[in-house]
Amino acid sequence: MTMARRIQKCTVKHQHNEECSDLITMEKRIQFPIEMSMPWILTDHILKTKEPSMMEYVLYPLDLYNDSAHYALTVFRKQFLYDEVEAEVNLCFDQFVYKLSEQIFAHYKQLASSILLDKRFRVECVAMGTYLILYPRANRYETLLKQRHVQLLGRSVDLNKLITQRVNADMLKSLELAIAKFEGGDITGIVELEGIMQVNRLCHKLLNKLLALDEFDAMFREANHNVLAPYGRITLHVFWELNYDFLPNYCYNAATNRFVKCRGISFTQPVQRDKPPQMGHQYLWGSKQLNLAYTTIYGQYTGFVGAPHFRTMCKMLGYQGIAVVMEELLKIVKSLIQGNLLQFAKTLMEAMPRQCKLPRYDYGSPGVLGYYHAQLNDIVQYPDAKTELFHNFRELGNTILFCLLMEQALSQEEVCDLLHAAPFQNILPRPFTKEGEKTESKQKRLEAKYAALQIVPNIERFGTAKQVAIARDGDLLTRERLCCGLSIFEVVLSRLRGMLDDPVWVGPPPQNGVMNIDECTEFHRLWSALQFVYCIPVGDTEFTVEELFGEGLHWAGCTMIVLLGQQRRFEALDFCYHILRVQRVDSKDDNVKGIHLKRMVDRIRRFQVLNSQIFATLNKYLKANDTDASAVEHVRCFPPPVHPSHPSSHYYRPDQTGSR
Repeated sequence: MTMARRIQKCTVKHQHNEECSDLITMEKRIQFPIEMSMPWILTDHILKTKEPSMMEYVLYPLDLYNDSAHYALTVFRKQFLYDEVEAEVNLCFDQFVYKLSEQIFAHYKQLASSILLDKRFRVECVAMGTYLILYPRANRYETLLKQRHVQLLGRSVDLNKLITQRVNADMLKSLELAIAKFEGGDITGIVELEGIMQVNRLCHKLLNKLLALDEFDAMFREANHNVLAPYGRITLHVFWELNYDFLPNYCYNAATNRFVKCRGISFTQPVQRDKPPQMGHQYLWGSKQLNLAYTTIYGQYTGFVGAPHFRTMCKMLGYQGIAVVMEELLKIVKSLIQGNLLQFAKTLMEAMPRQCKLPRYDYGSPGVLGYYHAQLNDIVQYPDAKTELFHNFRELGNTILFCLLMEQALSQEEVCDLLHAAPFQNILPRPFTKEGEKTESKQKRLEAKYAALQIVPNIERFGTAKQVAIARDGDLLTRERLCCGLSIFEVVLSRLRGMLDDPVWVGPPPQNGVMNIDECTEFHRLWSALQFVYCIPVGDTEFTVEELFGEGLHWAGCTMIVLLGQQRRFEALDFCYHILRVQRVDSKDDNVKGIHLKRMVDRIRRFQVLNSQIFATLNKYLKANDTDASAVEHVRCFPPPVHPSHPSSHYYRPDQTGSR
């Protein structure tokens, strides 16, 4: 025990030193430090060594306090001695519950992380001899967690309840720190965030077998600040990263289906983020080795944004979060289209030539290239074309690509959900039948075999009226997801079409009443000029548009062309496509005004293939609702042109009755 009488000097016969002075100073206190308490020394030793064989007996040393209190009241008959024992018990037991709770939480966090750690990664680490990742040693915490009536100084203490309170707090803190860590990094960290949430969910499941913890989803909503708000911290940070980092700084590559950050030139200010919080190992993955292992694994997902990130965003944001993010992105796109892009379009339309014809093949590809270079010289020399203008188009294209890839990832998640739900809705795959077997009878046997899995019939039989209504609504909603075929990207394209309402995009009506051929008054002619600009080869030390802006630039232009209904005219009248067609005929390779013709034609061909792929993707979504029965082909008849030297009576006019 730490209780003793007050002494003024050390009574031990030896040469006195500073330790004796410290002892005298401590002895003058009414209560000694608990580090000098024999019961606490024994208890703390068991907690520090984590010896499984001793963990069940960790409460035994605390029973010494009961004996001390009994002696203080019955033998010494001193109230102040009992008060001292009681004060020390309060302090020691608080420390005991705190340390035991932290140890239990860390143990189960390590166990959950070890279970979810990739098995091949573990084997490869052992084979390479880098570090050995062991499963946590089995410990007998279950016995302690079942103690609900610990007798201490005449009181009955519910140890299970006290540990539950602290583990609840640790779990909530772990979730909050995980989200704070995500908020301190870029959008690529969402994959690691999902991994941390999976480990915490499994840890909660393991602990919940012994402790009455709060629901994990409720704790997650509280940590995410999403209890009453329509969106939480994760949704806000995803949108913030999309707006300030992803859209203006990332470049898309269709070959890898990934976005990568442009490392050469940045057109925006560096993003300022909060510093990630410092956290103990038990709040992240459980231990130092596991933290290192998982950091190595999830480090492979940094530096790019691809399919894994979009799948994770679908899971973490949910339908409501996705709707909020896309709605805000559409507001940004609207201000971009009706702001900077519209002003650039008006300025460049004035710089475009009044007419720009398609030269005859007789001029040869060098002559055609020289003609277009002279006609479009003002556009080529425009100072902001390759900087601010292309950057704005890149932001628009990245937004369109984000919505498209989110649509694809969400479709995959929904298909998985529907396949998992199918057996519980009596949706069984068609069985294989041999010759002579009847499919209907085999199908009925399967339905009878899995009848116990059917949710709605079982709840109708055994549940309450409220449960039946909920089950029917859930079943109906799941079937609707399967049948409706809803498309977010189709709605996004429809909203974008409504934003292109300014006359500058379509120009004045054609003078011939049919279509503009040589006039440069429509957007597709402006985009042809811009395509001519970025098809010009650059030097070895210069950045190409692919490196600076990625394919988001092309997605923006092609999407606007399709939504304006100018795709066919663009493909027929584009300047670069005409150079490509002429060069295929004469196969010349000259240097025209410093432009290497063969290199430029190669770039034109590459972008032509890319444009065709983009047009095909967009038309698939825009024509998704069209069917053969409802599709109506609108045909308009035009009279052939009449030469001034010939009388108009030679031609038949369909708008006039009668015939000649």
